[in-house]
Amino acid sequence: MAKGSHHTNADPRNADIQININGELFHRDQAKVSVFDSGFILGDGVWEGLRLHQGKLPFIDQHMQRLFEGAKALDMDIGISKNDLVQRILATCQANDMFDHVHIRLMVTRGVKATPYQDPRVTISAATIVIIPEYKMPSENTVDNGLNLYTVYVRRGYPDVQDPKLNSHSKLNCILGCIQATKAGADEALMLDPHGFVATCNSTHFFIVRNNEVWTSTGDFCLTGITRANVIKLCQDAGITVREKNFSLAQVYGADEAFVTGTFAGVSPVKNIDGRDIGEFASQGKGAMVKRLQDLYKIMLAKQV
Repeated sequence: MAKGSHHTNADPRNADIQININGELFHRDQAKVSVFDSGFILGDGVWEGLRLHQGKLPFIDQHMQRLFEGAKALDMDIGISKNDLVQRILATCQANDMFDHVHIRLMVTRGVKATPYQDPRVTISAATIVIIPEYKMPSENTVDNGLNLYTVYVRRGYPDVQDPKLNSHSKLNCILGCIQATKAGADEALMLDPHGFVATCNSTHFFIVRNNEVWTSTGDFCLTGITRANVIKLCQDAGITVREKNFSLAQVYGADEAFVTGTFAGVSPVKNIDGRDIGEFASQGKGAMVKRLQDLYKIMLAKQV
């Protein structure tokens, strides 16, 4: 059964984690928000997925920049500075005695409403800030054995409909894509842009390798991916030709290698797309470029601590 790019083996330590809600810690069984919260009623909020690596939060400045830019676009006051929010995240991890192999979901909503209605003016509280740290490691299936992708009918839309660069709680577009891919037996959805070019996946960013060049989409119709940007920089620094460009599914099917990137698993190979094996993955496993980029990313991650 397909598991998705964020698949991880269950860790019993997560049964007793403490979750931070607006600066207070609650056992996960007692962690609750109001049914009148903007995030619950409308998906009105922004979020980040973070990692705790050797006691540090890699690329945290980039994550905070994206979070606060998203909040500003939504005219939402987070009510706390970037530095204070980072310290709250670290304090939450420390309260859980966490040091490494931790994935953190940081969620900020507009706050509690007086009544279930979309107008932000009926919000009667400060922003709701939730920090959920869990012990999570990418499964071997994700990192080594490769993912199966399926191209879905759901497109990444124009920014004047719902800007795909916003990491908002309103993820229905991606969820619908994920559902279709799951029904097809795949791990994740490959999504096209409004013009029919490859854009991204439902929860990760997509790359192909052709003739020793690394290609990814223009980025016009996908989230401003932090790991995506870091992998592009890794290529540039290592002298690997990397291109942000339009490309079609036909070019994907004929690629030598393919991979996805994300905060949780870093660089993960793709073995099959729409029933077509990519390159020599079926007989030889992940390719040389993916292996190289995985190693380079590990080095970059180590420099963050």
